Amino acid sequence: MHLTKQAIENTERVRRLNIINAITGIKPANLIGTIDEAGTTNLAIFSSIVHLGSNPAMLGFILRPQGEVRRHTYENLLANGEYTINHIQRSFIEQAHYTSAKFDKGVSEFAQCGLTEEYLPDFKAPFVKESNLKLGLRFLEEIPIKANNTTLVVGEIAHLIVPDEIVNEKGYINLEQLDGVGIGGLNNYYGLEQIGSFPYARVKEVPDFS
Repeated sequence: MHLTKQAIENTERVRRLNIINAITGIKPANLIGTIDEAGTTNLAIFSSIVHLGSNPAMLGFILRPQGEVRRHTYENLLANGEYTINHIQRSFIEQAHYTSAKFDKGVSEFAQCGLTEEYLPDFKAPFVKESNLKLGLRFLEEIPIKANNTTLVVGEIAHLIVPDEIVNEKGYINLEQLDGVGIGGLNNYYGLEQIGSFPYARVKEVPDFS
């Protein structure tokens, strides 16, 4: 298959969505947890989480255009300034997937999808108890992407929770032991397998591949 820009634009909408969402390869599978000012929690699946820096520790994620569809995640994190990012594991893939349904405002995806809220004393947003790697973030800024009306949301990590046994002395986290999953396209899920580990790359240490 070879698609030009014009061919992509002329492709049937659902087929185009599936193709373009899959071409980046396996993406991280996470649930973002928020809470509104009335105390109603929200949980939404995202595959656009990106590393932005380690000092300070910052992550970003992409919000689709606001338009006529209300983005409860966005509204809640702006209202409270805090949100959580929770890795998805094999044990609750199906529940996580169905958080993408367009529930009405005032309905909690935690309750509807059989997941459990968990809190820290000094943090407003709910974590997913079932997740083995949880992050609590504080909102820093939003960066509009004018070309398609999406938004990059930037947050700083305030809390990082991960089992001690899967972090080695150098700080490497074994994602296979975490039993995490990735997303391909919009609704296909893949297991993670560690297939290699290499030293920091230095020019003088590059092997002879010829």
